[in-house]
Amino acid sequence: MRPPITIRPFTRAEARAVQAGLRSRDAFTLRRSQILLASVAGQRAPQIAAHVGCSDQTVRNVLRAFAARGVACLQRLSSRPKQVQAELDAAKREEMRALLHRSPRTFGHPRSTWTLNLAADVCFAQGLTTRRMSDETIRQALLRLGVKWRRAREWITSPDPAYQRKKSGGTD
Repeated sequence: MRPPITIRPFTRAEARAVQAGLRSRDAFTLRRSQILLASVAGQRAPQIAAHVGCSDQTVRNVLRAFAARGVACLQRLSSRPKQVQAELDAAKREEMRALLHRSPRTFGHPRSTWTLNLAADVCFAQGLTTRRMSDETIRQALLRLGVKWRRAREWITSPDPAYQRKKSGGTD
């Protein structure tokens, strides 16, 4: 069994910051301050978790964050990805553009309009991507191409041979 995780005693500045965290409007800061104070008081992770109303692992994460960052752990970090890279590079996006200018029927799908999910399926099936992408990834790739995705409308056409002439208002 591993020894319980404990934290070092606070410095005066850290103690002031943790006490100020107890008066914070932000629930994140308040809960972390409560966890740190309970740990300094000698409580273990399961006891703290039961008192604060979170999981044991959350308590251990807070204690590790304090050991690594000090009282800076009282502030929430950004939830954005550290590094964002496009799933499709410029050449692959151009291939996808060419692919979307063809009918889905040429790829064996029984429809005449594209959906984002269908485009993701076909891109994967054609080897354009190594895994099936989400519809949002396809939409973002199209935005990088300068194309705003809009759902296609299906138009009703008539089997009448004179349909085009009548539609355009021509007389015979």
